[in-house]
Amino acid sequence: MSLGAHFRELRNRLTISVLAVLVGAVVGWIFYDPVIDFISAPVEAVRDSEGDRIVSLNFAGVTDAFAMQVKVALFVGIALASPVWIWQIWAFLLPGLTRPEKRIALSYFFVSIPLFFAGASLAGFTFPRLYAILLEFAPDGFSNIQNASAYLTLVLYFCLAFGLAFLLPVVLIALNQIGILPAPLMLKGWRLTLFGILVFSAFMTPDPSAVSMLLMAAPVFALYWCAVAFAFALDRRRAKKDPDRYAGLSPDEATPLS
Repeated sequence: MSLGAHFRELRNRLTISVLAVLVGAVVGWIFYDPVIDFISAPVEAVRDSEGDRIVSLNFAGVTDAFAMQVKVALFVGIALASPVWIWQIWAFLLPGLTRPEKRIALSYFFVSIPLFFAGASLAGFTFPRLYAILLEFAPDGFSNIQNASAYLTLVLYFCLAFGLAFLLPVVLIALNQIGILPAPLMLKGWRLTLFGILVFSAFMTPDPSAVSMLLMAAPVFALYWCAVAFAFALDRRRAKKDPDRYAGLSPDEATPLS
């Protein structure tokens, strides 16, 4: 393809992605009330449990309520259209790949999306407990009136962090496939990996009881072991396909020139 044809192809892919996001945003706009009720449920739960403290979301300006609805609609649109726009990215790159590379790329595509959504779903399950813990740091008699836009950003950041954490096995297997991270090295570093997962989980879920931390760390660590097992399988497959021609040589035997 010529350079102009590549740009036209990119334009078409971007147009399809934007249209899919806009269609999803229309759905998010229509169902804004149930979506915002779900997002603000942790605030209402804390408010109902602590009758002596004012806990609420606040719009600082006249246009903030409208901006909030637009943000929620766009977020829903991006989430609903994620299979479409992610696929458009892959479809733009796939013609430049060989047949084995296409198979690998498609496998990553079909594995990454459910893993990310699984992590985001777990975030939705643990966020109410985290929110209640964070509000306990406020002194008695103080109100907690938060900016609604900042609260929405916190929720999205939390879901994004969980979703990215669940992509750890995909990253590890990718590093193994390109030869940077062999399976024995992955197995040898399991203690360091566990420590890193626990630190990341503790930072994301500052729960004194450690329940939220374990809820996040346990599945991520389990996925790490799945990645290790898969990496060993890939190493064995590569060893059978391309055996070491120097393995049978004695220490005093010269290696072949070609």
